[in-house]
Amino acid sequence: MSFPNGNEKHQITTASRRTSLDSHRYVANTEDSKMPDTMPNHSKLAAETIARMTPEEYADAEKKLLRKLDLKLIPWMTLLYLLSFIDRVNVGAAKLVGLTTELHLNSLQYSNASMIFFVSYVVFEVPSNLVLKKLRPSRWIPATMICWAIFQTCMGLVTNYGQLLALRFCLGLFESGLFPGLNFYLTGWYKRDEINRRCAFFFGGAVLAGAFGGIFGYALSKMNGVGGKQGWAWIFIMEGLLTFVVAVMSFWMIHDWPDTARFLSPVEREMVLVRLKQEQGLASEGGFNWRVIRKALVDWKTYCLMLMYIGAAEPLYSGSLFTPTIISYLGKFTISQSLLLSTPPYVLMFFTTMTTAWLSDKYQRRGFFLMGWSLVGATGYLMLLTIPIKYPGALYFAVFVSSSAVGPLIATTIAWTGNTFGNHYKKAVAMGMVFSAGNSGGIVSSQAYRNKDAPRFLPGHGTALAFCLLNFTMAVILYLGVKKENQRRNDKFGPAPRPDEVQEYEDPEYQVRWGLQGMSRKEVVELGDDHPAFRYIL
Repeated sequence: MSFPNGNEKHQITTASRRTSLDSHRYVANTEDSKMPDTMPNHSKLAAETIARMTPEEYADAEKKLLRKLDLKLIPWMTLLYLLSFIDRVNVGAAKLVGLTTELHLNSLQYSNASMIFFVSYVVFEVPSNLVLKKLRPSRWIPATMICWAIFQTCMGLVTNYGQLLALRFCLGLFESGLFPGLNFYLTGWYKRDEINRRCAFFFGGAVLAGAFGGIFGYALSKMNGVGGKQGWAWIFIMEGLLTFVVAVMSFWMIHDWPDTARFLSPVEREMVLVRLKQEQGLASEGGFNWRVIRKALVDWKTYCLMLMYIGAAEPLYSGSLFTPTIISYLGKFTISQSLLLSTPPYVLMFFTTMTTAWLSDKYQRRGFFLMGWSLVGATGYLMLLTIPIKYPGALYFAVFVSSSAVGPLIATTIAWTGNTFGNHYKKAVAMGMVFSAGNSGGIVSSQAYRNKDAPRFLPGHGTALAFCLLNFTMAVILYLGVKKENQRRNDKFGPAPRPDEVQEYEDPEYQVRWGLQGMSRKEVVELGDDHPAFRYIL
């Protein structure tokens, strides 16, 4: 037996230090001696760090992580949806400052111009969600924004009805991916009991800011005559250019999925994935295949949520497209006064949306909030139908009542949709279908509010009332259906696993417990919300 000399001791010490420093190094294939030991296994180190945390330390780290996610993700998403919302409804402000006069549009042609946007918007929502899942959000979303910004800007150059129709169609085509994409994107970062507040904030914040979009549009219309263009043209041009600038910035401001987020440390990235894994289990695994797509297409809950969302979206678009016009008939208001008076109901909508989202997440309930607010919305439209025109104050109050309900209906329906489907691709397809159906409400509202029905707009109000009741009916049906399924699974398999319970999906004991004998891991992954351990949020 020999002992190392001084030089050998130094070499061993150096090697030991290197081993200590590089103990986190990762070798893709440890049996391949050609693989250099140079790639850090941050995931392993991060998992070990998380495992060493006390419950108090983990809770504190989790709070800091959520604040970081909120600051990095939500404000920019709110800005993107704000621009999307303004760009789709600014035709309403343009109408008030001369669009229909300059292009010689009659009432039906204006309604068609409002409607055609939603035709392409509806058709391409599902394909866009699938593309978002396959490609990087930081590339797909900005690219679509650049395209719609170009068409938005070009709308300021139109000289006839046909050109306006074509550009509105193209605008809807490229805007179609943003709102469903952003909501689907959030489900890859937040747990189910956290999603409603985030959806509500970026939706409510954008709508609140968008409420001032009419005033912003009116201010832009004061550029009337600059460059030989009418004021309504400058609304489209300047808002399109603003969207273009933000779209280019989005290549750097939008982050991809948590496992590659540069603004998170390795421990934070691992914590995001651990949190989602604990709550969703296999939901975040799996790849694209047509069996999963078929599951979304044949699931009754998909169609129930589609009808529920159109029940919320039709009143939303009714308000956003026609509230200034409706208010203008309640008294002798100037254009700027009509636009200004349309803003306060949206402020109320923001507060009801945020309060409902907070309570909905806290108590883990969706259905009861939808039932309640849909009845409030129906009450508002019933008031608009029955109060005589000689009482403008009461009618204006009715606008507040109906508006207060629309925001919570939208945000809570979105959250319930994201909560209901397990498999990632099934969720992408289902959410795309839900948003496609919902945005068909824009087509309906465009045709329901006609100038010839002024000043009462009874067909439009009656239609919105019916859609609020549709939302109520579907909320009742989905609530009773998933509650019954939860109870069936509890009776047959026992309670759902705890969030911190380790689930070995290929363990025979685990498979026996959940009735999964003989199923491969891939087949278990594809179950998604059909997995016996999955429980629906009510």
